[in-house]
Amino acid sequence: MRKASLLLAVLLLGLIWQTDMPRAVTAKPEPEAVRTTRVKARYFESKLLRRKMPYQVILPVGYTEGDGQKYPVIYLLHGLNGDYTNWPRRTGLVEFSGQYGFIIVTPEGGNSWYTDREGDPTQKYETYVIEELLPEIESHFATINDREHRMIAGLSMGGYGAVKLGLKHPDKFSLVGSFSGAVAAASETEQTDGALGRAIDKVFGVGDTETRRANDLGGIVREASPATIQNLPFIYMSCGTEDGFLRSNRDLREMLIEKKIPHEYRERPGDHNWKYWDVEIREFLSLADRTVRK
Repeated sequence: MRKASLLLAVLLLGLIWQTDMPRAVTAKPEPEAVRTTRVKARYFESKLLRRKMPYQVILPVGYTEGDGQKYPVIYLLHGLNGDYTNWPRRTGLVEFSGQYGFIIVTPEGGNSWYTDREGDPTQKYETYVIEELLPEIESHFATINDREHRMIAGLSMGGYGAVKLGLKHPDKFSLVGSFSGAVAAASETEQTDGALGRAIDKVFGVGDTETRRANDLGGIVREASPATIQNLPFIYMSCGTEDGFLRSNRDLREMLIEKKIPHEYRERPGDHNWKYWDVEIREFLSLADRTVRK
């Protein structure tokens, strides 16, 4: 009798444990034909950059031209030495995004730091994104063309770019995301950071340049007035505990707290790699979905 009672108790505990444990949400695999029709590669002529610029668009499931349905849009920026194909090619983004109703754009950013290069009028990448890319997408796809339904995020260099564009153009985006962001880029040089600093010097210039001052995230946050802060997009930041950018991410978080800028900050085990970013883009899409449903 005692053995039977003990066995029943164990079975009941097992049922309770299974019920209370959170379950991972897994996107249902899509047929290859559906996956292919959802991903579009396009080019357009950039007057600012004086060349054709490529981008990819991941369309929502069931997207149909001319049916009157419009969708929120997310811009996803790649990292240093990456390109516009990275996000769809190196993560489960295409399959995972199928459960949401977003148009997702992955633009080409070169090694630009999404910044207008010091002393070079043909390398105005920040202006390109705001004045050419956004209108290009909104004129060719069924997007909801207002701030509340436009979001931007990125990894590493793209994380810096997303936060910078959100802070400098708060009228354009309601939500920005940075995954392992190189958020201290504007203060780094070849002398302090070797090859990474050399890539930064090419864009921001050597020394205390106007470009560095205008694009320093810490400086932008410190100088933000209460009126400006009221209109800033919500900021999502995440960095792995084994990532070399962890310290600078923590520093920026402290500034956001001090200025009372709305944000969410996460740290979890992980390094500066695609395994980490594949998880983070899933987290960001979930947050974006909750944001547009408010």
